[in-house]
Amino acid sequence: MTIDWEEDNQVILEDEEGQEHEFIFIDRFELDDEEYVILQPVDEDEQIIFKLTRDEDGEEYLSEIEDDEEWERVVDTYRDLNLDDEDI
Repeated sequence: MTIDWEEDNQVILEDEEGQEHEFIFIDRFELDDEEYVILQPVDEDEQIIFKLTRDEDGEEYLSEIEDDEEWERVVDTYRDLNLDDEDI
């Protein structure tokens, strides 16, 4: 699935059990040559950070961040980006 993250405001993702979930695209950013996407489930206030990766065919897919150290760096970077945006 290739998504135009700049144009698509809503995204439907299928979980491992085949159930579809609708999300609202919030943001996308890079850190250490990796890309991350912030999505918010429709009808919820919670935001979720996914790692955006590509396979050898260039197809994009989202994965959870399982490494605790990577997770902390990503969350800190996202918070810093949001603080910078508030200054504009």
